[in-house]
Amino acid sequence: MRIRKVFSAIASAVLALQLLCVNLSAQSSPGNATNIAVAPQYDTTHVYVAPEDFDRFVGSLVATFGGTTSKQGVFTVTPTPSSTMSQLVLTPVGTLSVFGFKTPVPYPFGAERTGYLVTDFDAAVQAARTTGADVLVTPFNDPIGRDAIIQWPGGVNTQLYWHTTAPSYKALQTIPENRVYVSADRVAAFVDSFLAFSHGNVITDDAHAPGVEIGRPSDTYRRIRIQSNFGKLTVLVTDGHLPYPYGHEMTGYEVSDLAATLAQAKTAGVQVLVPPYTADQRAAAMVQFPGGYIAEIHSPSSKQSPPR
Repeated sequence: MRIRKVFSAIASAVLALQLLCVNLSAQSSPGNATNIAVAPQYDTTHVYVAPEDFDRFVGSLVATFGGTTSKQGVFTVTPTPSSTMSQLVLTPVGTLSVFGFKTPVPYPFGAERTGYLVTDFDAAVQAARTTGADVLVTPFNDPIGRDAIIQWPGGVNTQLYWHTTAPSYKALQTIPENRVYVSADRVAAFVDSFLAFSHGNVITDDAHAPGVEIGRPSDTYRRIRIQSNFGKLTVLVTDGHLPYPYGHEMTGYEVSDLAATLAQAKTAGVQVLVPPYTADQRAAAMVQFPGGYIAEIHSPSSKQSPPR
């Protein structure tokens, strides 16, 4: 009996050691690395406009959403020779990095949609590789830190960046959503890769979302909403049969009152491309800012101003 108890104790100890090793292995694997996200206010939508439209575009953003801007300057922000006007726009509903290139834009810059600030740059690049992303532009130094451009499965380009001196931005009033259009063939690979990298979670996965959200009111489509420390991401899974301007917008901005925001936007020279509609408990519209930037703007459908 005593021998049996001894063997039982040894077996339990071995099992515990095996479980500990498994847990340690999982924690040390790149896909489960420390969360390298900072916060949503440091995730910037990248907008490229012609230099002659630069000031008008920045002014229309602030007039529409409120907020402040950094000092405008001219810099080289690519690893090869180039020159661009650059300014940061800090609105209560999202942060934008605006570029007005004075020289031709080096490939593949201009195709990235969002910049993600990370706490550990080398770890972030390695995590991107390990979780299935392609590093299109390997790490390089810019005037204030380091950058790389990655591409998720499905063709979604993102910038990773790190600052030598850590920035400090106010928390956002509402978190914008990064809107990505992905095919049914690649959506599983995209979602798996992004979740592993961001340590995010799927909030909703609606296989029959209302097609009015993509300009096809008589149809349905699949919509996946993801949330992480990088912020919100909405995956629109479509067949690519999209009426203009759907697919051109990069970001959706949440405001408290859509009607009031659109009124401010129109005064600032913003064009309403898709009038307000209601779906998924939100009222939404599509707009185009001076310079060509297209965005979705939405608010909870129960919080709209009465008709005037």
